Amino acid sequence: MMPPDDLPDAPSSALSMLHRVVLQPEGSTFPAPESQTVLQSADAAGVALPSLCRNGVCRTCLCRLHAGRVRYVAEWPGLSADEKAEGWILPCVAVPESDLVMEATPLWWDETSGDGAS
Repeated sequence: MMPPDDLPDAPSSALSMLHRVVLQPEGSTFPAPESQTVLQSADAAGVALPSLCRNGVCRTCLCRLHAGRVRYVAEWPGLSADEKAEGWILPCVAVPESDLVMEATPLWWDETSGDGAS
């Protein structure tokens, strides 16, 4: 077995750490690699979180982080310093650095009508 430093041209996403996201209050979970934003990971797992701009400006995806750490891919996401200190995050531009527990309600779609319901 080769040490990780000697792996031949493996894509960086294959080497990224995989974390688990737990959504409260319902307890849904999904995997979240460090190579994707939390919102991208939710989408990949079939979990529809509220979103619109996907670049940290509109605040549609605003969620409360109860446990874990994220870093931002945007230089200054649409959060005040106070909001960050209170645990608010924008999943569309937040990348997990650990397992996360966050307060968010997925959107569920009525497949017969195409209307969203929460």
